[in-house]
Amino acid sequence: MQSRGSRIASAGILLGALAAPAGIAHAQNKTGPDLTADDSLTWHGITLFGIVDIGLQYETHGAPFNDYHPAGSANIVQKNSNHSIVGLTPNNMGQSRVGLQGAEPLVGDWSAVFKVETFFNPQSGEISDASKSMVQNNGRSLATQTTNLNSSVAGQFFQTAFAGFSSRTAGTITFGRQLTLVADGVNKYDPNYGSQAFSLIGMSGPYAGAGDTEDKRLDSSLKYLVTYADVVHFGALYKFNGAYGSSNTAAQIDVGTDYAGLSVDAYYSQVFSAISSAPLSAAQVAGLPALGYSVSNSLAGTISDNLAYALMSSYKIDPFKLFLSWEHIRFRNPANPLPAGFNDIGGYVLAYVNNNAYVNDKVYNVYWTGVRYTAQPHLDLTVAYYTVRQNSYGTGASAGCSSNAFGTCSGSLQAYSFDADYTLTKRFDVYAGIMYSGVRNGLANGYLFHTNNLNPTVGVRFKF
Repeated sequence: MQSRGSRIASAGILLGALAAPAGIAHAQNKTGPDLTADDSLTWHGITLFGIVDIGLQYETHGAPFNDYHPAGSANIVQKNSNHSIVGLTPNNMGQSRVGLQGAEPLVGDWSAVFKVETFFNPQSGEISDASKSMVQNNGRSLATQTTNLNSSVAGQFFQTAFAGFSSRTAGTITFGRQLTLVADGVNKYDPNYGSQAFSLIGMSGPYAGAGDTEDKRLDSSLKYLVTYADVVHFGALYKFNGAYGSSNTAAQIDVGTDYAGLSVDAYYSQVFSAISSAPLSAAQVAGLPALGYSVSNSLAGTISDNLAYALMSSYKIDPFKLFLSWEHIRFRNPANPLPAGFNDIGGYVLAYVNNNAYVNDKVYNVYWTGVRYTAQPHLDLTVAYYTVRQNSYGTGASAGCSSNAFGTCSGSLQAYSFDADYTLTKRFDVYAGIMYSGVRNGLANGYLFHTNNLNPTVGVRFKF
């Protein structure tokens, strides 16, 4: 089996070989806020693109940074946030990546299209792997843990990999591993465009994942997008499980409009047997030998059926762009439970599963708003506010509670941010900003050290 380092080297050689004959011209279609339209790295319809984003960050209440987690640091307060820390952090404004995408004309206005991309952490040279960051913390107490969070980014060689067909009139249909419609919406309607350092919904994936962060991107998904008269657009997505029944499938719909500076989208999402994974406790690690699992790739998982719907909007009136959005997420016990030993994304195994976490439905209501101000042609200033409200969903002693005594009590998570992004050239920008995050009541349960954090961050980003 190839080492992780040799896999990265092989990817670089492959991409270099594909781009070398280019001459080299580039026509990167804009894909979210991270990539800019430009004409320098395209050859015969195939475009090489990438981002390298790295910065310096201080956290007032954090845990040691992790070389594998996509953000390096937690950015928002976590249960293991126990002391101040400073260091280099990757992917603060945009995820570092390298990839290829292309379009090949077929007949009429139809083209064949594809996209593949690999995510990496530039401060360590490692492929981004949030699941490995959790495995590294199996059996550790909160006080000794490094940064670890769940994500859809789990060390896959290609984080995005899809192919399909596109027509200006009939729309685009693609199949493979790709962003969901809700994740597309969060990237579009977040004032910080999904920034991990300055956005709660960019850093904390459950909201873009319509309940669980692993569902921000989906394997084996079929996605259809179409626009009518450049005003109304529609999207649909379905995830196949390749196994049986509705277990681990997903479906999403998006209807929206863009007109005279106003953009509005409505989303519906249903994910069956969604997975929220976490490191193993010391007791769970001790039980692994009897179960026949390895500590090097085992995690614990909470399973749920997630229903979500959202209304997201923005309005542009130069030099301002205003944002206002709401998302409702409901978690319930799965109709089709997953067994222990289930193979999760990235080749990791759920050695322990909990299919009964939600006797009563857990509900999140997520709100965010903000303003982007183009102070100068090359300078954007952004102010944003995010909040998550959780209901009280416990039973017995925890029924109706609103303290931090139980994780099932009602509670809230809030975040405020300000950042400035200055474009020095068409490919190079510098940024600086800060985000405050704090938890209260049920969402503060299990926080042994601190319940708030500040993360002043400066950095640079190169795009090609």
